[in-house]
Amino acid sequence: MIRVGVNGYGTIGKRVADAIEAQPDMELIGVAKTQPNFEAHTAVERGYPMYAAIPERSPLFAEAGIDLAGEVDELVAEADVIVDCTPSGIGAQNRELYETHHTPAIFQGGEDADVADVSFNARSNFDAARDADYVRVVSCNTTGLSRIIAPLEEEYGVEKVRATLVRRGGDPGQNSRGPINDILPNPIKVPSHHGPDVKTIFPDLEIDTLGLKVPATLMHVHALNVTLEDDVTGAHVRQLLEGEDRVYVIPEGLGIDGAGKLKDFALDAGRPRGDMWENCVWGESIGVNGRDLYLFQAIHQESDVIPENIDAIRAMFDTEDKRDSMELTDRTLGVGISGDPSGFSEQARAEFADD
Repeated sequence: MIRVGVNGYGTIGKRVADAIEAQPDMELIGVAKTQPNFEAHTAVERGYPMYAAIPERSPLFAEAGIDLAGEVDELVAEADVIVDCTPSGIGAQNRELYETHHTPAIFQGGEDADVADVSFNARSNFDAARDADYVRVVSCNTTGLSRIIAPLEEEYGVEKVRATLVRRGGDPGQNSRGPINDILPNPIKVPSHHGPDVKTIFPDLEIDTLGLKVPATLMHVHALNVTLEDDVTGAHVRQLLEGEDRVYVIPEGLGIDGAGKLKDFALDAGRPRGDMWENCVWGESIGVNGRDLYLFQAIHQESDVIPENIDAIRAMFDTEDKRDSMELTDRTLGVGISGDPSGFSEQARAEFADD
C-alpha cells in the first residue's frame, strides 16, 4: 500500500485526494491547506486528516473548529510520496522540504519542467517515470495534446503538429482572472509555451502552438492540424481515437455543440463535480486532406490531469506496467465513455454512488 499525502487542496488537490481514496493500492494519509476555507471543511467531512501548510496559521484552523493532524512537514515525513497541488511556483519552493525528508514528489504542470526528473503523461511516456524521485505531470493542455499525439504517432507517424488553443480565462472559482469582455492572444508571440511543453514528452516532435484567452470558465478548446507521415482516411483516424479510453469521440446526433453542453452531459451522467477526465473530440470535426488531419477537441482543465497523477504514482514505485495501471485507474475513477452515453451514465453513477 502506497502512503500518499496531498499538499494543496484546491481545484486539483481535492480531485487528486478523491482519486487516491478510490485506489485499492494507495492510502491517503492526509491533505495540507493554507487556510480553513470551505474546502478544508469539506476535506474534514470526507474524513481526510488535515495538516497546516503554513505552521503560523495553525491557530486559524482551531478557531474554525477544525482539528489538525499536524503540520505539513509531518505529513511529508510520514508519506511515501507527496502529490504537490499548490499554486504555480509554490511547488518549486516546496521541493527543498521534500528533499529534506527524502520523500519523492509529484508536481503539476504549472511548474517549470526543471522542477522534476521527468515530465509525465501516462499514455505517452509512462516508463520514463519509473524509479524517479520527482515527476511533473504536464499541464491540462499538454496532457490533452499528448493523448492525441501518442496514438497518431504510433499508428501513422507525425510530421508536424499545429495547434490553436482557445483557453478559458479562469476556473469557475477564480474570480480574479480574466478577461471579462475581451479576446486576448496569450501570449502574442508564437509559439505559445504549450508547444515547448509538449516537447518535454515528445522531444523530437515538430509542433507550433498559438494561444488565446476568452471570457469563459468551462473548458479549453483546441483546433488541431496534424500532418501525418502516411495517407489516412478520416474514418480510420476516428476508429483509432475511439479505441482510446481517455479520448471520447462525441457522436453526431447528441446535440453537444459546445463546452457548455459537454458540462451538462457530465453533470447529468452523475460525474463528480461534472468532471470530464477524457479528451472530448467532436467526431464530425475529424477530417483528412491528403496527410493533413483536422479536428476540434475540448479539454476540461479542472480534471483531465487527475488520472495522470494516479498513474505517475504507480510508475514511480514501479508497481504496475502502463496498461495495467491505466486500466486500474480508469476503472476505479469511472474514466471512459462508450459510444452509448447510457453506459457512461450507469458506470459513473455506480463508481461514485457515495461521492
